[in-house]
Amino acid sequence: MKNLVIVESPSKSHTIEKYLGNNYKVLSSKGHIRDLATTGKYGLGVDLDDNFKPNYTLMDGKSRLVSELKKEAKNADNVILATDPDREGEAISWHLKETLGLDDNNYGRVVFNEITENAIKEAFKSPRKIDMNLVHSQESRRILDRIIGFRLSKLMQYKTDGKSAGRVQSVALKLIVDREKEIQNFIPEEYYTIDADFKDFKAELKKYQGKDIEIKSKVEADEILSKLSNAFNIDNVETKLKNKQSKLPFTTSTLTQMASNRLGYPASKTMSIAQKLYEGINLGEETVGLISYMRTDSIRLSDVFVNDTKKYIASNYGKEYVGYTKTAKKTDNVQDAHEAIRPTSIYRTPESVKKYLKPEEYKLYSLIYIRTLSSLMADAKVNATSVDLENKGYIFRATGQVYVFDGYLKVYGEYEEVEDAVLPDFANYKSKVIVSNKIEKHQHFTEPKPRYTEAKLIAEMEKLGIGRPSTYAKIISVLKERKYVTIKDKKFYPTAVGINVTDKLQEFFSNIINVDYTANMESELDEVAEGSIVWYEILDKFYKDFEPLLNVAFKEMEKDAPEETGESCPECGKPLVIRHGKFGKFTACSAYPECKYIKKEEKKIVEICDCPKCGHKIIEKKTKKGKVFYGCNNYPKCNYALWDKPTGEICKNCGGLIVEKKDKTYCPECEK
Repeated sequence: MKNLVIVESPSKSHTIEKYLGNNYKVLSSKGHIRDLATTGKYGLGVDLDDNFKPNYTLMDGKSRLVSELKKEAKNADNVILATDPDREGEAISWHLKETLGLDDNNYGRVVFNEITENAIKEAFKSPRKIDMNLVHSQESRRILDRIIGFRLSKLMQYKTDGKSAGRVQSVALKLIVDREKEIQNFIPEEYYTIDADFKDFKAELKKYQGKDIEIKSKVEADEILSKLSNAFNIDNVETKLKNKQSKLPFTTSTLTQMASNRLGYPASKTMSIAQKLYEGINLGEETVGLISYMRTDSIRLSDVFVNDTKKYIASNYGKEYVGYTKTAKKTDNVQDAHEAIRPTSIYRTPESVKKYLKPEEYKLYSLIYIRTLSSLMADAKVNATSVDLENKGYIFRATGQVYVFDGYLKVYGEYEEVEDAVLPDFANYKSKVIVSNKIEKHQHFTEPKPRYTEAKLIAEMEKLGIGRPSTYAKIISVLKERKYVTIKDKKFYPTAVGINVTDKLQEFFSNIINVDYTANMESELDEVAEGSIVWYEILDKFYKDFEPLLNVAFKEMEKDAPEETGESCPECGKPLVIRHGKFGKFTACSAYPECKYIKKEEKKIVEICDCPKCGHKIIEKKTKKGKVFYGCNNYPKCNYALWDKPTGEICKNCGGLIVEKKDKTYCPECEK
């Protein structure tokens, strides 16, 4: 029997084909093959009058690929759709089924959480049919984002210097803008603390006559100091054995946060590296996925993995280090059918695969491996001691801790601050009085909440229930690309454009562009995925709220005045201003449409490197639609051109130019 398997990524296909054997041919769809058309009312590609029926069209550049897939599907006895194990993957499988004209009797849908031989073979034992509830959930999200993105973006482009708006993007921006306004409006308040300094430790003033104490001025602090003596009575000593629990295994959110904090990786880089680790690494004798699927909000681990890991812990660290399987409280929006991000084998240690990995891949794999391993290890144990010292009715407290069993910190200690803070043995003091060296007051001022870092913004979005694991990195990238935010010292600062766009949206769309509405929409999309809500009903409800607000905004939203350049129009004498067009900024007369003068900008030629074909220069160019590409300045005699920026290096294999793309370099001519 001839079996055709279709996956999303080309890098998976060879590995999976090797696992399945000669009766299987594995090809890639290279992601989505169809998307909403840009036809119909407002160019939405959706029939607003027929239950939001979508009109799909092949994506640019996919015609040849689809023709090849159709040919292979026609010659196959059976077609297996093996796209990613999430709603996006389910939708891609459905688009493939519809486009290739697959019959219900000769196709199957399989999902796997990791690309290993056992996982692949096990998944292929039980193919199922496409889950249309998952497809409708993805469709609903796509249509919502298309309506809001197209309609609100057009409004922003017309009324402001903003380039776009979005269902989740604009809420994420609002979080950053709101925090900035809190910081700007914050009024610091003075307060004081008082410490007693002893030979081996310090104690801080906490209570007066049994009640918590707050010191709000220097006068109050000095008054308290005047009452105190250097002699303190040992009032109470308490020692408790406490457990310190290990961290849960990684979700997409917690991985991107930890990689940002510990490795300094932006979310986009973390997800790009994780994708490679998931799809497969050549380990010499085999190519295998090193981690499970990296877009997840679940902390569940498979029983097989848990059992293997507990055996590994007992063998390598001792039975006392074996912990218990932790579970998190089921929360809204968690797709628990997935697993946490984990290594595919606990026996594949970071050191054993280090020579096959790039430095950034090794660092991220180590982080995932150690986090997962430690999550199944025993709690650390610590003796925590607190002592209360009394002085004229004032209670000072000192605390200390001593680790008596390292537990999970045996492997996770490098990622967590662990320090013994030893207090004297007060129980064996001969006297119940202890004398301090000095007692001092310290002035402080309250501080506002800090600006968001990438890690903190992702954590906040997850906590509030806006966005999904697969969208966090993209949302942050869009905010940067649109110049709605800048980053200083790894913190987000909203730009003037970002603040203006947010203010305008809140003026007219505050009941839609907000945390609660966006989080509720995520919950409703989950209900669509579960089959408990009809997908087009949530779209209808949304659109009836949204369209009237949009109509009002187009009429009543005040348009930003264009920025004057300081020059006068050579044709009519009116001021020249900077305007925003489809292809970027340009300088024109402020008296438009009476005066249609547009200043011709001098083209700045940016030379990149020598042309490998004719020896002239490769320069930066733009298409009619404003898209940047790199071509020979000897055109049309020489038509050498590239979409990606060349590095100037020549490919040793074919003589073409090597280019930069995302975080890698490659040759587009020979694809090496």
